[in-house]
Amino acid sequence: MQRKPLHEDWIAVIVAFISIGLICLGLHPSMPKFDWNSGETLLQKLGSASNLYKAGGLFLWVLGSLLLAGLLGGKRFDARIVTGLIAVMAISMFAQVFTGNATVKDLGIEIVLFSLLLGLFISNVIGVPEWMRPVLQTELFIKIGLVMLGAGIIFQELLKGGGMGVLQSVVVVFTVWYSTFWLCKQFKLDDEFRMMISSAVSICGVSAAIATSGAIEGDNKKLSHVISLVLIVAIPMMIFMPYIARWMDMPADVAGAWLGGTIDTSGAVVAAGTMLGDEALKYATLVKFSQNVLLGLAAFFISVWWTYSKKETNQPKPGLRTIWERFPKFVLGFIIVSLVFSFVLPSALVANVKGHIKDLQTCFFAVAFACIGLETKFTDIFRMENGRPAMAFIIAQVFNILVTLGMAYLVFGGILFKD
Repeated sequence: MQRKPLHEDWIAVIVAFISIGLICLGLHPSMPKFDWNSGETLLQKLGSASNLYKAGGLFLWVLGSLLLAGLLGGKRFDARIVTGLIAVMAISMFAQVFTGNATVKDLGIEIVLFSLLLGLFISNVIGVPEWMRPVLQTELFIKIGLVMLGAGIIFQELLKGGGMGVLQSVVVVFTVWYSTFWLCKQFKLDDEFRMMISSAVSICGVSAAIATSGAIEGDNKKLSHVISLVLIVAIPMMIFMPYIARWMDMPADVAGAWLGGTIDTSGAVVAAGTMLGDEALKYATLVKFSQNVLLGLAAFFISVWWTYSKKETNQPKPGLRTIWERFPKFVLGFIIVSLVFSFVLPSALVANVKGHIKDLQTCFFAVAFACIGLETKFTDIFRMENGRPAMAFIIAQVFNILVTLGMAYLVFGGILFKD
């Protein structure tokens, strides 16, 4: 009897759990470090034995993950996965080199964003060869990275910052989600687009879009479209919002809460917060983590609502089994990892491995965003459905910026809670 292939969500959870387990047992993958400000420094970094060793180790790790995923998914081995992965990893490593430049680093451009832009350039200018396509498994890479993201969501650290970040996040998420959902309806977008855009704008960008797509079994092309919008819009927000905060003379805690509640990628939040100092960075991270914690709850409620609202006429109401089948299992993996790292593992072990897990997570995300770029035509971003998803997303993001600014002043500016 032939074994039934596992669903991609379960594959992502298994690969992520094995990766985390190996890191806890002593295997420590690391991203190469390309900090340079001159041609001479760059050549030294490129030829560094340590960097070559780290890059090779990451390649073997991702290749092993792909081979295991293929085995669990019942797919036949395709040799093009090896050559394709070499090319995609080269793109992400080039992004690492570019973003390691001192001037670029000051601008706050992160590896995942530049990986996307490089992929878009190749897709739209050069073209993607067929031998690369078997490795363009965007969702798998992102789901693995999202499960690993749970290791960075430590509940004790969240509680130390008080409940104010959670309060702001809950109010903003509910307000912005429903407002965005209504706005998308005015643009006559279908329900899948409405759900994904609403979650991406209000909760935590790419992570929320992926979780929502999993909960509603959404169209992969629509998901890639929304992810591209999230990452492209995050660039000007990351660059200009810190300057606006300075111009408005915002207190550091208010500015940090504003950045953390609006910018949709964790790396961009850190980059923008760093531009305003350590205090602003602390509050930006606190609010961003609060939104990430809401991801599991949001995915659950979305899966329940979608299951009940999309049932066929005259069919019995779907039960717990249907809800379970629709619930994105990689979100469950994310929650389990977060709970284990928060309450089960010794704090010394957590402190020792968190950096290595973060590096491997960054590698999976960089590869995933390079794949998104390779699969996306830049012109499609504003041509798909006559640009209506892009317009809805941008308007919703402006509304999000204004609502979050108001909540940041109410919660952190001493209006609701006096010092």
